[in-house]
Amino acid sequence: MKTQALAKPEKFGSLTCEEPDLLAQLLSDKRSPETRRGYARDLRDFFRFVTNVDEPTPEVVQAFLKLDQFQALSLVLRYKSHLYDERSLKEATVNRRLAAIKSLVRLALQLGQCSFTLSEIKGDKIVRYRDTTGISKEAYRKMLAIPDRNTLNGKRDYAILRLLWDNALRRGEIEKADIKDLDLSERSLLILGKGKGQQKQAITLSRLTVEAIMDWLQARREVDVTQPLFIALDRAYYGHRLTGTAIYKLVDGIAVSAGINKKLSPHRIRHSGITAALDATNGDVRKVQKLSRHADLNTLMIYDDNRKDVQGEISDLLSELV
Repeated sequence: MKTQALAKPEKFGSLTCEEPDLLAQLLSDKRSPETRRGYARDLRDFFRFVTNVDEPTPEVVQAFLKLDQFQALSLVLRYKSHLYDERSLKEATVNRRLAAIKSLVRLALQLGQCSFTLSEIKGDKIVRYRDTTGISKEAYRKMLAIPDRNTLNGKRDYAILRLLWDNALRRGEIEKADIKDLDLSERSLLILGKGKGQQKQAITLSRLTVEAIMDWLQARREVDVTQPLFIALDRAYYGHRLTGTAIYKLVDGIAVSAGINKKLSPHRIRHSGITAALDATNGDVRKVQKLSRHADLNTLMIYDDNRKDVQGEISDLLSELV
């Protein structure tokens, strides 16, 4: 049952349209379009829970911010319990939604628009990168053989597969790339990396990836360099930027065609490439960090431990002691 903690908008008699639109201010401060969409979605979900209103108005937001400390904490804790108990959402999703609410409250505090904090509400600890397994280089070689490189579709798909493996790119980084971001003579591509805002960073491409992209672009015959690097080729959406969802489906379909039983995604290929790089460099995490672009070197240590199955090795040693 929905928690009717706030009155409906029409009952906020003392509030006027001149109240500041704090939700709009919060979203406008986020540089990444994905972050803005995520915050908007999460806050919409929270206010839908407490008011049954699909879109939170400035009046609804202000009514929440006018609550006292006890009322606000009780409301957000009920929402957290609802996400776990009634909707069975994962810890990462719940933490993200709580973070969005806390960001709104922090902004309101800075602007003198509320008198409470949500610092007592903590997110749940998440074990990061529990599973970094992917597929072997032999299995990926089978995937690379699937696209028919005599066709336009095949040339595009093969180039995407090379980028995913050779550079361990995320699907969003491939999706956002434009032709103008390429410098084939320097073998470089500018990408919008995760958590980098609108600041692009240059990565070096392998020679095989450069050849694959050149083959794709020559066959495509696009002269406008502002166009997306990869586009949809079906009749309904021809020429539109290839979406992250489309890249996901492309990878999944090729994996099935290659006879790979494991459910594969672009991120799973990223895991595979990073693990293969650690194998090839004998666990040189500093070198592989240049490929993976992880800000925290400890993340790569998790990959390396999983690759070597340190826990399994110690368990075998223990078993021989008794």
